[in-house]
Order: sequence, then C-alpha cells, then structure tokens
Amino acid sequence: MENESATDAAAAARHARFGKLPERINFHEMVQEKKAAPSGAEIISYNPEGSWNHFSCLALDLGL
Repeated sequence: MENESATDAAAAARHARFGKLPERINFHEMVQEKKAAPSGAEIISYNPEGSWNHFSCLALDLGL
C-alpha cells in the first residue's frame, strides 16, 4: 500500500509539472498533397561541363 501512495504522489507531481500530453495528430493532417509537374515542363538538359560537380571521386580530386 505504501508503494501505491508513493506512485500516486509521483504521478501527481509529474502531472503538476508537465501537464498532459498534446493531442494526437491524425495522419491525414500531416500529409499535404501536391500535383506533380507535367513531364515535359521541367526537363533539364544534360550539361557535360557542369556535371562534374555532382560527383565525388578521389581519382578526379587527385588529378589521376
């Protein structure tokens, strides 16, 4: 019995300090849907001179 009163006192102290947990958020409230861009609208052409900065290669860094 003594242990239960200590647990209740600890729970009451914790509730007084922190209050209650925030309400749960539903999954549909966290998701935002966007329409995809048309496939031909944002085509980026290949640029061989600018493509080197997208990769990290030790041999390229050393000039080998």
